[in-house]
Amino acid sequence: MSDQAVSAAARLGTRAVGNSVLILGARTVSRLVSLVVVIVLANALGDANYGRYTTLIAYSALVSVIADLGFSPLYTREAARNQKELGDYLGTLLLVKIALGVAAAVVMAIALDLGAGLPSLIIPGAALLIATAYANLLRNTFYAVGRAEFDAIAIIAEIAIQGGLILFGARRHSGVSYYIWAYTASFCFTIVYSLVVIRVFHLGRVRLGLDAKLVRRWIPLALPFAYTAFLTNLYFRADVPILQHFRSFAEVGWYTFAYKPFEALQFVPLAIQVVVYPLLGVYFVTNISQLRLAYERFFKVLVLLGWPLTVGTFVLVHPIGRLFHLFSQSEPSLRILAFGIVFLFANSAFYAMLNAINRQHLNAWATGLAAAINIVLNLIFIPAFGYLAASTTTVITEASLCVFGWWFVRRSHPELHLAAVRLSWRILLAGAVMGVVLYPLSRFSIAISLPAGGLAYVIAIYLIRAIEPEEWRLARDGLLARLRPSPRTA
Repeated sequence: MSDQAVSAAARLGTRAVGNSVLILGARTVSRLVSLVVVIVLANALGDANYGRYTTLIAYSALVSVIADLGFSPLYTREAARNQKELGDYLGTLLLVKIALGVAAAVVMAIALDLGAGLPSLIIPGAALLIATAYANLLRNTFYAVGRAEFDAIAIIAEIAIQGGLILFGARRHSGVSYYIWAYTASFCFTIVYSLVVIRVFHLGRVRLGLDAKLVRRWIPLALPFAYTAFLTNLYFRADVPILQHFRSFAEVGWYTFAYKPFEALQFVPLAIQVVVYPLLGVYFVTNISQLRLAYERFFKVLVLLGWPLTVGTFVLVHPIGRLFHLFSQSEPSLRILAFGIVFLFANSAFYAMLNAINRQHLNAWATGLAAAINIVLNLIFIPAFGYLAASTTTVITEASLCVFGWWFVRRSHPELHLAAVRLSWRILLAGAVMGVVLYPLSRFSIAISLPAGGLAYVIAIYLIRAIEPEEWRLARDGLLARLRPSPRTA
């Protein structure tokens, strides 16, 4: 192992807990505001036009793999391991993404015209696709060097731009294309902001230039990431084109509006994953015992956060529907989707581990199997049962991916076997206690039931000893480390 990798492990490890909390806080604010903004957007557009808007987003997600080709997650891993090379890596990828962006825009135009019947959205859709690809690449630099605070600022600024433009558009009764341009503008800000921060704070000396040898070396490493990303988007988004094909845009709107709270919760595991993933990648080449411990705690934290959200969403679906002004037809869909939340969270542990231990091809296999299950079930049941079938299939897909990911990590490295039941049974019991408390309170305002349920969960976690004393100590030390001034500012 290199001295640089050991140094990176120490640096990232000391900042992991603090960075996770920081990004989680920023993402929480962002998603709460975003959810309010989406409620405004959906009600301003109505179910049919909202269905058109979300159909565009689904096609954009499916095509986005062409604009990235797996280079962004690979860049995060390699830049974390070799931070002195970060500028050269980024300079090459900024040029490579020009060609990838053009190719993705062409495919996007064909899909929107022939597949969705939305030719008027081709130009704004292509702009959003390219802006998102560049923004995601650049912000990954912050995680590679352990400076997540810079992305926290970008996250808050993005949602402020989106919120202001969308509220303005709702008052003017703007059409679908306006809202797509609003999101594009927010990602353009992130691009400019990230380039300025990288330069001013010397995170890397970016030298534009095409390193053909680097591209040739990285392509076979990046393609499994790309394949996995495409399959992930396929099982997350394929139900929308299938639903749109067999049913009306209005029914697409009912399903995607219910899906929005479910999808919004994904930021929680992703916010933790982007911080922990570089650490796992470095531990793999420095300390396998530390890797196993980090893996177990990562999984446990994800279940600890995901399970109460599953229970709470299922029991409080009607108050949630009233709070978020969901279409009345969306509530049955959200109740079904609630069962998938805990699997959505747990999957981040397996996804990050397979990538970190250089087994991204197995991640692709796991995702491919889950995507196949998703598409087959949707094609069979959506024609007869519509958006409720799409909701059920989403839960089955998340559960399947969880099983496949767990199995592939264990198969690759038996020493990384994860005893999921042993690690989580106390958490599951605490969530059941929370559900019992919530059920009689579900008839009251969510302002009463939600705090009561959360308090019941925390008390149950403490009494059942679902969190070990050492884990409490690590969390406390990580937070205190974040609050202490750094050597540069002391």
